[in-house]
Amino acid sequence: MIRLWVVATWLIVCAAAHPGEQPLSRIAVERTVLAVNESAHVKASPWVLGLKGQNSEWVEVEFFHPSPSNDDWIGVFSPANFSAAICEPENKRQRPPVLCTAPIKYQFANFNNDGYNKSGKGYLKLQLINQREDFSFALFSGGLLKPKLIAVSNKVAFANPKAPVYPRLAQGKSWNEMTVTWTSGYDIKEAVPFVEWGAKGGRSFLSPAGTLTFDRNSMCGAPARTVGWRHPGYIHTSYLKDLWPDSLLGHRLPNSTLIWSKSYSFKASPYPGQDSLQRVVIFGDMGKAEADGSNEFNDFQPGSLNTTYQIIRDLENIDMVVHIGDICYANGYLSQWDQFTAQIEPIASTVPYMIGSGNHERDWPGTGSFYGNLDSGGECGVPAQTVFYTPAENRAKFWYATDYGMFRFCIAHTEEDWRPGTEQYKFIEQCLSSVDRQKQPWLIFLAHRVLGYSSCSYYEEQGTFGEPMGRDTIEELLQKYRVDLAFYGHVHSYERTCPVYQSQCVVNASDHYNGPFKATTHVVVGGGGASLSEFTTSKIKWSHYTDFDFGFVKLTAFNHSSMLFEYKKSHDGNVYDHFTISRDYRDILACSVDNCPRTTLAT
Repeated sequence: MIRLWVVATWLIVCAAAHPGEQPLSRIAVERTVLAVNESAHVKASPWVLGLKGQNSEWVEVEFFHPSPSNDDWIGVFSPANFSAAICEPENKRQRPPVLCTAPIKYQFANFNNDGYNKSGKGYLKLQLINQREDFSFALFSGGLLKPKLIAVSNKVAFANPKAPVYPRLAQGKSWNEMTVTWTSGYDIKEAVPFVEWGAKGGRSFLSPAGTLTFDRNSMCGAPARTVGWRHPGYIHTSYLKDLWPDSLLGHRLPNSTLIWSKSYSFKASPYPGQDSLQRVVIFGDMGKAEADGSNEFNDFQPGSLNTTYQIIRDLENIDMVVHIGDICYANGYLSQWDQFTAQIEPIASTVPYMIGSGNHERDWPGTGSFYGNLDSGGECGVPAQTVFYTPAENRAKFWYATDYGMFRFCIAHTEEDWRPGTEQYKFIEQCLSSVDRQKQPWLIFLAHRVLGYSSCSYYEEQGTFGEPMGRDTIEELLQKYRVDLAFYGHVHSYERTCPVYQSQCVVNASDHYNGPFKATTHVVVGGGGASLSEFTTSKIKWSHYTDFDFGFVKLTAFNHSSMLFEYKKSHDGNVYDHFTISRDYRDILACSVDNCPRTTLAT
């Protein structure tokens, strides 16, 4: 069992197809005009949240506008003071805007208020999470592009806004190490962070935590440096070693007061090669959504909540989750990292939640990303590599290996150069070649962008079936080292190939494979939640099964010679595609095309 603490003493120990427009980017908040109307009002209740230690609560917002219209909307701001006084002009010649921070969420005033346009009276029920600061609600007219500030509510706050929240488990750098990362409002001058953990009914241990944060200057551009900026809080990571646990989080204040989180439980990882039931869920491109319907989430990441809820429902039958890039689509609006970690808390606090980096985390011109586009909204990878832990040698480079029982996962970073001769290419080959297949027969390659096969219409328009220079060199490694499965996101749909090599089906696609390895099966599983990607209408021989829907994959290793692959849809959790692999150690060693050493007359 785990509790997160902050203990403080004076000795100081969050695609191929465009995913949709970030809802907060629709608001031209810097153009806001003050148009306060004395007859208008906004009232929020309750004023104090989390009195019983809750990290989320529902707030009722009542409002009135004497001249209502369809364009009116309610913005939720945190911190509650969002006036021009906190603005930082980009240069001395620029006049500061009336508002310089986007809301953390918004909803139109007539949402579920059918009579609003006549009466001017409205009511919303909105969900707030603990984000370390107080909140206020503002009524605007003029739509999102020409907002006019009409009225501002009273302030609302959590009873303990700095409390440790949203723990994220991740595999450490060794099989028996689990990391626990969480967010709080305490920096190391205020409180000492630690984890109390131990087996149920057994002895408890205290493990200290390291603390990271970042500031506005760590961002690479707008909106992350401007209207999207919000302090991320303090990110604490503790390393639990020699595990046999369950676990808790906390912080100690200078007066020795302990601030606790609620209790959490998790299961220690199996020994590499351990012969036991092991189940891993894989998906990409999920994003976040608001359970209260704010931000008009149905236009942005309509499958996000369904995917999250289906995984939670099956959590007793899941041992690890791998989210391969495009994590929350904050796109420079930093408040969304809190929103995402709150959404996945039931998952990430129970099983390791491993992530890869995608274009919406990393890409920004002139910062070393392989693709110089604007997809990260100026974040350039900083929030992703801070909010989540990965067992990478260099977290900024975001490629790493992680073992889970009979599985070896090699997670690449397609936003950094992966071509032959690069540091990442050497890592990929080392990761694939160093695994002991007698102990870990199931070898899995994962990357955000498609370095293999996709019949997405976007790729067809580019005259390819994957990223430029991606397939040939990576595919040679996959074939050489007999990689069972290669997973990709970026394309927001599901697709499974036959076991394919050099564009040819080495064997026909099937629901059961046995005997020696022939070729890698490539799987696109980017339908975690973001708006869906169209397939080409052309007939592609290596494409076996496609699904224009939201979903995820579940792998179940029964033992060293039998594995089940299942594709489940997010809306109902049912299996729509599946196959099994039966193979013993001798089969793995057998030669196929291009996966045994070359022979010459001399040999």
